[in-house]
Order: sequence, then C-alpha cells, then structure tokens
Amino acid sequence: MLNHGTVWNAVDKLATAYGLSASGLARKAGLDSTTFNKSKRISRDGKKRWPSTESIAKILIATGAGLQEFMNYVENGQLNVVRNIPLIGLAQAGADGYFDDAGYPIGGSWEEISFPGTTDEHAFALEISGDSMEPVFRDGDMVIVSPSESVRRGDRVVVKTTNGEVMAKILKRQTAQRIELSSFNAQHQDRDFALADIEWVARILWAAQ
Repeated sequence: MLNHGTVWNAVDKLATAYGLSASGLARKAGLDSTTFNKSKRISRDGKKRWPSTESIAKILIATGAGLQEFMNYVENGQLNVVRNIPLIGLAQAGADGYFDDAGYPIGGSWEEISFPGTTDEHAFALEISGDSMEPVFRDGDMVIVSPSESVRRGDRVVVKTTNGEVMAKILKRQTAQRIELSSFNAQHQDRDFALADIEWVARILWAAQ
C-alpha cells in the first residue's frame, strides 16, 4: 500500500540495499544530507511530510535503481536479494535452445550478471547490438527483461517472432489478432505482425548504459 510509512520505509531500504545511510543516500543524490532524516518526516505541528518526486527521482538516478525496485520496497518492505541472471546477446536470442515458448530462458550456455532489481525468477539481461534501437539503446547496452510482467501500450518490450527474429520496440497497439510495434530509431520502420507470428513478448524493466 502506498502511504507515508511505506514510502519512507522504501527510501530507507533503498539506502541499505546500496550500502548507504539515509543521509549518505541524500548526499549521493546531490541533496542536503538531512533531507531524509527521520526528524524531517513529521512537521512540528504533526503533519506528515512526504519525500518529493524530485528527490525520489534523484536517488534512483544516483543508485542506478529502477522504479520497479523502489516500488518493490514500497509494496514488500523487504530488500531485494541480489542474484545472478542470464546474459544473452541479441544475436544469440534468436537461435533455438535459449528460450521456451513463454520467453523464459532455458538451457545454460550463457554468461550471467548479478542484478538486485527484480523478483522475477525468469528475468534475463539482453545485450543490445547494432544501431537500430538508437538513441534509446546503443550497441553494447544491457536491458533487463521480464517475461512474467504484463505489458501494455507504451511499454518498451523485447519481441521474438516465430522465424527467430528478436527486436526491442515500443508496444504501440495489440488486438486479439495483431500487434503493432514502434521503432526507437526513426530510420527504421515500425513493425506490424499477426499474433500467430509472435513467439513471445517480454517487458523491458531497466537498462544499463
């Protein structure tokens, strides 16, 4: 539940997850060191003070955490466990033997990276190659992908077609029969597929550049 206590608890948990105190987190984000002090969370007349959206944005940028991770702390009140997830190259992703029909990584012929930001046990990292996704994603960037997350219009997604093509796009529209995808790079055309030609669609949660 999103309330005064859970939001402040999430700030504290985020700080702990990255080896910081609340004041250390504030300093790292370029804020006054007392911004997140417990004494500032309630005013003298007893009114609740909330962290500003700007301060939340700054601590996420400073730590490299995603909004999904912060919301996990809000909802669960627990630290995410750092675990290893598969790292798969974009060129590899289209080959047989790396994913099942639901888009879950299978096998084991991949590298791994440590990632603290997701509770999805099927999450994987995809290394971008080429320039078709610029300027949002560049050659060598890594995106964290969750096959278990629901997707909706406007989400950044990774899509695999039945002929083995893998691409990162923006979900423009999806009906019972078709899916429309927008390209990040204006020099590359948007795509339109029959759903029967799509093997799986997975949501991009986070990107490292």
